[in-house]
Amino acid sequence: MPRGFVKWFNDLKGYGFISSDDFTEDLYVRFSEICAGGYRTLKKGDEVIFEVEESSGGIRAKKVTKVQSD
Repeated sequence: MPRGFVKWFNDLKGYGFISSDDFTEDLYVRFSEICAGGYRTLKKGDEVIFEVEESSGGIRAKKVTKVQSD
């Protein structure tokens, strides 16, 4: 499963981008693809794992999960 870091995420608009060494372009992510209970959001610098989906607008992240730090 690919791993990356949140480049930015806008809570008001409900989307953002993830950067990953596995891809040459940043991946679009919507709040609805964040696997979390309650309020689903991401913060700049959060480490995440995700699946990838190709769409007409490019690649996007889905089933995004934050990596828990120890």
